[in-house]
Amino acid sequence: MRIAVIGTGNIGGALGSKWRSAGHEVIYGSRTARLDGPGGAPVLGVGEALAGADVVLLAVPGPAVAEVVGGRGAELAGKVVIDATNRIGAEEFNSRAAISAAAPGALYARAFNTLGWENFVEPPEGAGLFFAADPDARAAVEELITATGLEPVFVGNADATGTVDCLLPLWFALVQQAGGNRKLAFRVVR
Repeated sequence: MRIAVIGTGNIGGALGSKWRSAGHEVIYGSRTARLDGPGGAPVLGVGEALAGADVVLLAVPGPAVAEVVGGRGAELAGKVVIDATNRIGAEEFNSRAAISAAAPGALYARAFNTLGWENFVEPPEGAGLFFAADPDARAAVEELITATGLEPVFVGNADATGTVDCLLPLWFALVQQAGGNRKLAFRVVR
């Protein structure tokens, strides 16, 4: 897959590097273009990164999502858009409303927002990543979760975004109880 990772911080950098190592074509999108981004992938302007992408990962601060996707409806139409952002302190953690308003033709998925980036770099054995996705986005998201070394755990279509988001405060509470150890994740036992 060709993946546009919008954001070069811890989340975007960790995931983009993992996906690149797994053989996917990764291009970063940022306000500042440069030759060498995380994992050696190029960093282009956001519009250039979106061109030709199959999947778009939004890994920017939650309050910036509306600005990043605004006016890009045609560029995002038909693409899987993974919302990995968190709007801490807002009524909803996710940016689904902003993405849907700006790009109603995008295939929305909610993933990579309930664990610390450290778990994407070196996932705990048997750890799962809970996600929600439009039906046409599910297979791509499952493939990308698997490429990180986590087990995909599908909780429902995009309407189940709130279910995924319920795990975020639980993860924060467990990290706090573990003395700040962010290397913890969830596992489904069958």
